[in-house]
Amino acid sequence: MNSNSHNNIKIEVIKNFKRCFLLLLMVFFMACQSDDDQPQPEATKNGFWLAADKGYIIEINDNKSVLYNINKAGCAVVEDDFVAEESFGISLDLINANELIGRSELIASDIKFTRLLNQNEFCLPDQLSKTDDPKVNFDHFWNIFNDYYVFFETRNVNWSQYESLRDQVTSENFYDVVIELIFLFKDGHVAIEDEANGIEINSGLPSLLERLNSSLSGDLIIDSEEDYDRLYTQRLETIGAAYLGNKFEADESENIAWGLINDNIAYINVFGMAGYSTNEKNELETLNTVLDRMMNDLEDSGISKLILDIRFNEGGYDMVSVNIASRFVDQEQVVFSKKARLGDSFTESTSISVTPKGDFQFTGDIIVLTSPLTASAAEIFTLCMKDLPYVTIVGDNTNGVFSDILTHTLPNGALIGLSNEVYSDANGKVFETIGVGPSEENRVPLFSNDDFIEEKDSGIDLAIEILNKTR
Repeated sequence: MNSNSHNNIKIEVIKNFKRCFLLLLMVFFMACQSDDDQPQPEATKNGFWLAADKGYIIEINDNKSVLYNINKAGCAVVEDDFVAEESFGISLDLINANELIGRSELIASDIKFTRLLNQNEFCLPDQLSKTDDPKVNFDHFWNIFNDYYVFFETRNVNWSQYESLRDQVTSENFYDVVIELIFLFKDGHVAIEDEANGIEINSGLPSLLERLNSSLSGDLIIDSEEDYDRLYTQRLETIGAAYLGNKFEADESENIAWGLINDNIAYINVFGMAGYSTNEKNELETLNTVLDRMMNDLEDSGISKLILDIRFNEGGYDMVSVNIASRFVDQEQVVFSKKARLGDSFTESTSISVTPKGDFQFTGDIIVLTSPLTASAAEIFTLCMKDLPYVTIVGDNTNGVFSDILTHTLPNGALIGLSNEVYSDANGKVFETIGVGPSEENRVPLFSNDDFIEEKDSGIDLAIEILNKTR
C-alpha cells in the first residue's frame, strides 16, 4: 500500500469518527432538550409499596388501598380497604418517587416503603391465599416466623426442625400443632388469635404466671384472670389506704395516679403507656397536659424523694414512655436504640434521646418499682431511667419483651404477632428475655403471701427504707 492510499484511509476514518461523534452529541442534546421541554410526571403515591423488614405491601389507588403481608410461602390480604391512619396510626409521606415513609409521633422509628416498579411480583393473583387448607396455613405460619422473627437463638428455638410438621397437619389438629409451637418462644409478643374459632394464645403467659406465683401458695395462687384481678384490686386498695391515706390525684383516663406518702416522699403509679386520649392524634398533647399538672403538684409539695411505680404497666407506645421520662432528666441524653430484622441482617439502627420537658424536672432520689408485668413500652421507660445516677430499681426483673409487635395474617384470617426488632440500651446491651431488674439486695416479688395477709406492699416498704437512708 502506498503512502497516499494510507493517508486517504486515515482521513476517511477520522471523518467517520467525527460523524459518529457529532451524531452522538445530537442524540444527547435532543434527549436533554426533550427532558427539559416535556413536563416530568408528578410524583404519586399510587402503586405498590414494599416495607421489606415488615413484610408489608401497600397497593395504593385513587379509590382505596389494599394491605398485604408476604412471606416465602406466598401473600395474604390483610385489609382490602386499608387506611394507614386508622390501622397503623401512621401517616404516609411521599419522600420522592420511589420512597414512602410511615410516621407517627407515638412510634420511635419510621416504617420505610420502597416502590415496586411493576405489578407486585410478591402478590400476583395466583399467589394470593385465602383458604382454610391447614397445610397452606401452616406453610404461611412457619415462613412468617422464619422470615421475620428475630430471637430464635436468644430464646433457644431451633425453628428449622419444625418445618416438616406440615406433613402431619390436618384440619382437626392444626391449632393444636401451631399453639404448641407458639409456646416454644416464651415471648409475650408472640401470639395467635382466631376470633372465629375462639383462639387467643399468648406465648409468654405460662412463664409470666410462673413468675407471679413464685412467692404465692394455697388460695392465693393465680390460675385465672379472675384470680389475678382479685389480687390486683387488693394490692391497689392497700397502696391507696396504707401508703397514701386514700388521698391521691389521677388523670381522666386513670393511667397515672400520684400522691404523698409523707412530707418527704411522693408516689407516682404509671399504669399504662397508652390511652391518655380517645384520639391517638392527641395522645401526647393530652399526656403532657397531665404531666404538667402532676409535676406542678410535685414542685409545690417541696418533696425531695420519689417512688415511681410501673409494676402493673404492660406497655403501650414508646414515645409515651420517652415523654414521661423527659420529666425526670435535666439534660438531653441517648437512652436506647432499635433495629429490625431484614433478611439475614438488620435495618439501620435508630437512636432515641430523652430531652427535658416542662417547667420543672424532678431529679431528686427516685426509686423505680418494676415487676414481671412491666412489659414492652414500660420496659422502654426503664431503659430511659436506669442509668440516671439518682435512680435505683427495686422489685423484680421486667418481662423481657421490647420489640414492637409485628402482626401478620394467615390465609384463614388468623392474626399472628411476633417480635421483629432488637432494642438495646445506651451502651448497646440487649435485655430481651432477661428484662431490666434490680440488684440482688433490692429484689422483692410483686406478690407474696405475707403481703396479702399483712395488707402491706414489701416493694414500697423497701423503697421507703432506701430513700430514708439517702440525704
